[in-house]
Amino acid sequence: MKKTFLHDEHIALGAKMVEFGGWEMPVQYKSILDEHKNVRQNVGIFDVSHMGQVFVSGDDALNFLQKIVPQDVAKFSLNHAHYCQLPYSNGTLVDDLIIYKLENKYLIIVNASRREADTDWFKLNSKGFRVNIDDKSDEFSMIALQGSKACDVIEKAGISKENQPKFFTIAQTKLFGIDVYLCRTGYTGEDGFEIICKNENVVEIWRKLIEIGGEFSITPVGLGARDTLRLEAALCLYGSDINEDTTPIEAGLGWSVPKDKKEDYNGKEIILGQLNGEIPLTKKLFAFEMVDKAIARHGADIYIDGKKCGCVTSGSISPTLGKNIGLCLISFEGENANLATSLNTTEKSIGTTVQIMVRNKMYNAKIVKKPFVQKKYVK
Repeated sequence: MKKTFLHDEHIALGAKMVEFGGWEMPVQYKSILDEHKNVRQNVGIFDVSHMGQVFVSGDDALNFLQKIVPQDVAKFSLNHAHYCQLPYSNGTLVDDLIIYKLENKYLIIVNASRREADTDWFKLNSKGFRVNIDDKSDEFSMIALQGSKACDVIEKAGISKENQPKFFTIAQTKLFGIDVYLCRTGYTGEDGFEIICKNENVVEIWRKLIEIGGEFSITPVGLGARDTLRLEAALCLYGSDINEDTTPIEAGLGWSVPKDKKEDYNGKEIILGQLNGEIPLTKKLFAFEMVDKAIARHGADIYIDGKKCGCVTSGSISPTLGKNIGLCLISFEGENANLATSLNTTEKSIGTTVQIMVRNKMYNAKIVKKPFVQKKYVK
């Protein structure tokens, strides 16, 4: 397994380490519950160095990106970030991405487990374009700082709140005198930042953030709480809620796909067809809340009126709500074709009763509106 440059820091902090996407990563330090609540109430610091950083530049960089993502990259403003999908020609997903527009280039953040698949797809689609695809993932580390007090920590690190990047933007700046990319995005539903730096600087930045963050009750956070935080915000996880068999529309990501983009892109006919209702969905991702006392985990079967119709893609306790929640993919095919009518809009689906098989026993749940916990991003 690969190790991040913060590996020894995690061990020193008593982290329990697990394999994730080919990396040895901290799943928790002391308590997933305490780490989760501290992010919601104060601030948490995460090692997300397993994520990949790919830079795209060249005369045809814009045209290349227009071909590979549904979003209209021509409308991206300088130093702004956008959530994007990376579809195959059939509309299903290679990965989901964050793309930052920088001066004369773009920075793409890719999922750790999909780095090789993404870069292979980039290169395959770059034929005929004057474009440079530069995977710098092995040179950079990344720290996430999430929570309502994240801006206070960054201010104490020397960047006043007035000069901090706004929501979903990026700044090339210095932190503790070290060159960094400071991004104001996140994967928790809270306000916060990602700090991208050279590998040789990440330990110093990590230690100093923990030191100055003490007065704001900063705590290191592992993958366990990262997962419960993103689930409460109903943010999809590649490999669980979305994958190579899921389109953006089936995953409920239609809000991010423009209807008026003129340029062709991979999977456009299918993605737009589903978005406009011209191509019927064969499945769709829903949020659910358990009615009965049980936790429905990934892979548990979903039933409606006694008929198996899908499975849980993510499921957990919600520490914030004190409820058991999850996401599930429901099929509209075969004997479940009638569900396409009864569940085809948010208004119709909310409150629908489903049953979930947990340890060979059926438990009731209901479909609810996303997100489970209202996001607290600062605009």
